[in-house]
Amino acid sequence: MSTKSSSSPGGTNPPGVRVLGSRDGETLGAPEAVRDRFMVGAGDSGGGFSLVEHLMPPRALAAPLHRHTLEDEYSYILEGRVGALLGEEEVFGEVGDLIFKPRNQWHTFWNAGDEPARILEIISPGGFEEAFREMHALGGELDPATIEPIAARYNVDVDFGRTMPIVERHGLIF
Repeated sequence: MSTKSSSSPGGTNPPGVRVLGSRDGETLGAPEAVRDRFMVGAGDSGGGFSLVEHLMPPRALAAPLHRHTLEDEYSYILEGRVGALLGEEEVFGEVGDLIFKPRNQWHTFWNAGDEPARILEIISPGGFEEAFREMHALGGELDPATIEPIAARYNVDVDFGRTMPIVERHGLIF
């Protein structure tokens, strides 16, 4: 993170204030896959939330169908068109829309367009962003045998059987 000058007297930010630039933060993932830019972690927010930017190539599924037991997620769309399955309902969001994915609800989301999509993912409380780091460390080996143990550590259920029909219905890559 970088510290940028502000309008405060003397042109500096008060202690503890940070400005995250458009290229700051750690980005993980291959360009042809969903990438994550880690912006605010649970340690930065006192555990209250985390903020991750998901960068999704065209027609990419971001995650298998899953259900969190501890976190709510809020996806604010910055670029592109995003589809989501929330429970049994499919929804689509455009730039400026917010998709709310409450804890204990089965959900997944994907880039529903032919152009890249970007969303800001707010996760509350924070901590689940570490599961993304663990999945990126697998280097693209995302299958039930590798994802399910990570999901279990974060109290998340995953349903691969119900994921594949979503992939097929929308012509997605996963």
